[in-house]
Amino acid sequence: MYEEYWKLSEKPFENTPDPRFLYSSPRHEEALSRMLYVIKEHKGAGMLTGEYGSGKTLLSRVLLEELSSDQYQTAIIFNPRLPSLELIKEIIYQLGGNTLSIMPKTDLLHALNEILYKNKKEDKNTVIVIDEAQAIPSDSGFEELRLLLNFQLNENFLLTLILLGQPELKEKINSLPQLRQRLAVRYHLKALSHFETKEYVNHRLEVVDAKKGIFQEEAFHEIYRYSAGIPRRINNICDLALLVGCGKGLEGIDKTTIIEVAQDLEETSVDMEERTGVTTHG
Repeated sequence: MYEEYWKLSEKPFENTPDPRFLYSSPRHEEALSRMLYVIKEHKGAGMLTGEYGSGKTLLSRVLLEELSSDQYQTAIIFNPRLPSLELIKEIIYQLGGNTLSIMPKTDLLHALNEILYKNKKEDKNTVIVIDEAQAIPSDSGFEELRLLLNFQLNENFLLTLILLGQPELKEKINSLPQLRQRLAVRYHLKALSHFETKEYVNHRLEVVDAKKGIFQEEAFHEIYRYSAGIPRRINNICDLALLVGCGKGLEGIDKTTIIEVAQDLEETSVDMEERTGVTTHG
């Protein structure tokens, strides 16, 4: 709607996991590096946590893009609330296997085992990503995932399991020592800093061929103050700001516009000192 007004090739602040829009902050780079380490070194399992909207799902898409199809076969589970048998069926289905509507668990595990060994013979590594893993409804669901790690040879695992989730996933895993001990790497993705928030906005604008200066310098302070550096909240604020600015015929997005749209979105401003730990007055 506003793309033509601002001379953009497409909307820059959609909340979709498009790898083109990934802003590689040091934290995102570190998270990606650790997850790739787990996968490429056949470490068995890794966990990436972060606040809601911090960019975990987008990062997982970038991670999967890094894995060439001739070396890796991947499955990504978006609905971890599935019953344990249905979860295994979905994994088998995404890995190219066939399952019957009524099939004993032992047969399902045999089918998965065949896929894993087939991939191994073809020099392919199997990667299973569980998104929003904190939504797994019971300890038994986590136990099923742990048991998947029993598919291994003497020298390495036959699959790599990557768990993505919100901070409460850490608490759940900590209460399950038998699974926690299988995690070779754990990393928590923190919110962007004030500087990174500005860089994030500018990066997404560059992707859509935006002209310079659409967001005035004073606007970035307010974007950070109302978003707390959470990418999804930044996107919501900036997207609505571009729409409002278009409707009002503005030449650029100023501080007042950001405050207006943030309040419309019912975002709460964040104390800069609280976020940074730096005192700005005597």
